[in-house]
Amino acid sequence: SWKPMTEDDVAWALERLPELVAADRNLVRRGRFLSLAFAAGCPGLEVLLTVREGAVVAAERGPLTMRSWRFRVRAAPEAWRRFWQPAPEPGFNDLLAMTRFGAASIEGDLHPAMANLRYFKEVLEAPRRAGLGGAAGERADGG
Repeated sequence: SWKPMTEDDVAWALERLPELVAADRNLVRRGRFLSLAFAAGCPGLEVLLTVREGAVVAAERGPLTMRSWRFRVRAAPEAWRRFWQPAPEPGFNDLLAMTRFGAASIEGDLHPAMANLRYFKEVLEAPRRAGLGGAAGERADGG
């Protein structure tokens, strides 16, 4: 049965990114010249994602006080749920569409995000491709 996605569900899905990205050799190759940290999540709970040569090597749940990141992507849990659906509706099918419609924000140094936009879009879409769009109620950890 469907239930709303929580901040904890979003963090859980983002914490899967190291293994999800590692399983996609083309995605890792696309980001092979990229090494940086960025944050993603909800206004109340973020995950610091460390990218090294295209691989997401760490996903650390916040609080991120005193941790540096180049940029961050934030959206409400419901927006992430809609973004990660197998066939997302218009406005939730794409990271930039979500920002254009006010469902998400990208803050900080936008240059690496925009210069590597396809890579970051595909990284953040990895939970959708893995079928985690309804993560609430479907989590393997029972959360």
